[in-house]
Parts: sequence; structure tokens; C-alpha cells
Amino acid sequence: MSLGYALRRIAEEYPLAQAGPPAGHPLAAVIRRGAPDELRRALAGIDRTFLVKGSPGRGTRWAAVPWLAAFDPAVTTSATQGYYLVYLFPADREAVQLSLAQGTVAAIRAHGPGAGAHLRASGDALRDRLADFAERLPERAIRLGCAGALPEGYEAAHILGLRYGLADLGDERRLIADLATGVAAYRALKARGGLQIADR
Repeated sequence: MSLGYALRRIAEEYPLAQAGPPAGHPLAAVIRRGAPDELRRALAGIDRTFLVKGSPGRGTRWAAVPWLAAFDPAVTTSATQGYYLVYLFPADREAVQLSLAQGTVAAIRAHGPGAGAHLRASGDALRDRLADFAERLPERAIRLGCAGALPEGYEAAHILGLRYGLADLGDERRLIADLATGVAAYRALKARGGLQIADR
């Protein structure tokens, strides 16, 4: 397996997998173990400090948007708070989104119905802070095509990133190079103050 193969397999097989429960499903195992293993291998030549996790959902329910993420343990070990690098799988299953993202659940807890607006405003300020990455990670907004607090929160929490069509996932060298750029942006955000934003 390779990182690109794992990402494509998740995107292509997820709709059919959702017909049954995730418990014991081979694709759930790919998301929890196989794909994280490939991401760890890809990161090994870039930065070995990351914690890697994949989630197909919780309990008996598949997630509307599965994810595969890399966390700097000095920043966060969870997708609920802080900021992290994540592959997201839009509902149309025709693409994969690489996103440098803010933690969604913490914002929902702190800001309630205003969480989306808070995350978008924060994202605007953080993009300004990372302006030197704008050309290499040009996606300023993402659309996941799912209703619900978490998918909509992921959209609002996006800072910058890239979108891959399924055919693009066959270019492993590009995926690794883009991953290195994402890690560099993550490191730059950490060095430049993280999510702390002065009142404007």
C-alpha cells in the first residue's frame, strides 16, 4: 500500500461501506490502522514527531466525513482542539482535501451557534499569518457536501490546503512533497503564535 492508494481506497469504498456497521469492516481497519501507517511512513522522512490517527466514526455509526490526521503533540493530540494537518473526504467521494485546520469541537463548545463565524474569522487571520504559503497551499475554503455540526465545522475551521482529484492520488512524489509543505505551514503557524490572534 502507499499513502495515495490508501487515500483513494477510502474515497472510493466509503459509500458502499456505509451500508453496514463499521465494527469489523475492512475499510474501518484501513482508516484506523492501514492509512495511518502509510501516513507515518510518509512523515518519517519529513518529521518523526507527529502523532497520527484516522477516524471512520464512533461506535456503530460511520462518520459523515472520515479523516486521517497528523498532530504535533506539543499543540494537540486530538481533532477537537488546537490545530492540525488532516485529510478529509468530501461527500461526493470524488476528491480528497488536505487541510491545515483548527479544532472544531472546542470552538463549538466555546462559541455555540457562533462557532462557525468565529472559526472563519480566525481562519482569515491565520491565512494572513501564513501568507507565504498561499501559492503552495492555495485552497482558502473547502466544501465537504454534508450537513451537520461537525462537517460544517470542518469547513469553517479550514485555514489553507489542497484538493486532490482521485487521479492525482497516483502521484506519490507529489503527495509527499505537498505533505512536507503542509508540515512546514504547521510548523510556521506554531512559531508565529498558533491560534493566538490579537484583537483587530
